[in-house]
Amino acid sequence: MREALAARGGSDTPLYLQLARSLREHVADGGVAAGGALPSERDLAEMSGMSRVTVRKAIEALIQEGILYRKQGSGTFVARRIDHAGAALISFTAEACARGERPSVIWIMRRRGTATYAEAMELHMPEDTPVARLSRVRLTNDEPLAIEHAVVPAALLPDLDTLGDSLYAALAEAGTRPVSGTQRIRACLATPTEAGILSIAENAAILRIERVAFDAQGRAVEFTRSAYRGDRFDFVTDLSRSTVQAKDGVGFEV
Repeated sequence: MREALAARGGSDTPLYLQLARSLREHVADGGVAAGGALPSERDLAEMSGMSRVTVRKAIEALIQEGILYRKQGSGTFVARRIDHAGAALISFTAEACARGERPSVIWIMRRRGTATYAEAMELHMPEDTPVARLSRVRLTNDEPLAIEHAVVPAALLPDLDTLGDSLYAALAEAGTRPVSGTQRIRACLATPTEAGILSIAENAAILRIERVAFDAQGRAVEFTRSAYRGDRFDFVTDLSRSTVQAKDGVGFEV
């Protein structure tokens, strides 16, 4: 690693950017595996021949890029990018388990209320219909990855005190398993509150998602607003050719 981090002479590029590039290439070449720990700042300074201030700036640059992340009291690690199947309706819990990770939840709120006008429109119900409001932080391997705020018709969740980590599992038990849905994804910046909860920098990139899910009878059973860490998630969707019908009845491929 010492050779990989050596400064490149004869360059006008600031030293911390040279070091960041060397670290980036070292990670890309498999020098440190995803989830693996980087040497300490002191060790990196010794290996590279640069000051700890320069090393710290290089690491901060790579954290901003989403290549590295810090664990308080543990060190700096290479980030795992999570490929989320954007076209698949699967619970966070099931998806994390399929990756061999340990999902968990920190509950922010579990309470009953009545649907607002906007929520009623999304859930295709009369305004003021009783609903359950569920807010939680989603984690894998004790790392916070997403904040979710879900609204569900209250009749589907009669006992919120016994609700487990997986909302979709609870809906399946109620006979209303989500089988289809629509979602919107927008790139945004984390608010101070979101940044604190997700252990990321204020104004860091997040993916803001709104999803409405339907059961097999076509009933809307979930309206969820989420904030996912942009440095950890890639939403992947399979694409195929489709035919668009023109106004004159002629179809053409796109």
